[in-house]
Amino acid sequence: MPRRSSPAAALILALAACQPVSQVPGGPPPGLAEAPPGAPPGTCWGRQVSPAVVETVTEQVQTAPAVTAPDGRVIAPARYATETRQAIVEERRVRWIETPCPAVQTPDFIASLQRALIARALHTGPVTGRTDKRTRAAIRRYQAARGLDSDILSLKSARELGLVALPRPE
Repeated sequence: MPRRSSPAAALILALAACQPVSQVPGGPPPGLAEAPPGAPPGTCWGRQVSPAVVETVTEQVQTAPAVTAPDGRVIAPARYATETRQAIVEERRVRWIETPCPAVQTPDFIASLQRALIARALHTGPVTGRTDKRTRAAIRRYQAARGLDSDILSLKSARELGLVALPRPE
């Protein structure tokens, strides 16, 4: 008997095709993206986007000056209006972070990462071999202490933790 596809299955496939590359199976893991301009071939990168910080500014603006008599008396006081506007306090930022390539980030690699973070009292969860919420938080704590506030594991951090070989000096 031939198999018929349901409308729900077709909808799921259509929605999967619309997902960002990082969410499609076989695409880069979340946070990994295309390389920045000028990146050396064969390197892998994560992109962290910090949204713009917008502030609402409310101020009183004079719409008409005070009217005074020749002797200095105020005939009509100044008039003011309240104006509210949005102001960008900090522009949107894109930070590129060189990372170990996805082929390296196997469950065994992630388990080693988790053990390295546990040894430094940064990871409180079990060793699962999956980059879960606790693992990302531990990565952020490790890297924040070194000036990189991100939960995307940098290649530099992976090397410092002994997870990726250092390049040979030439």
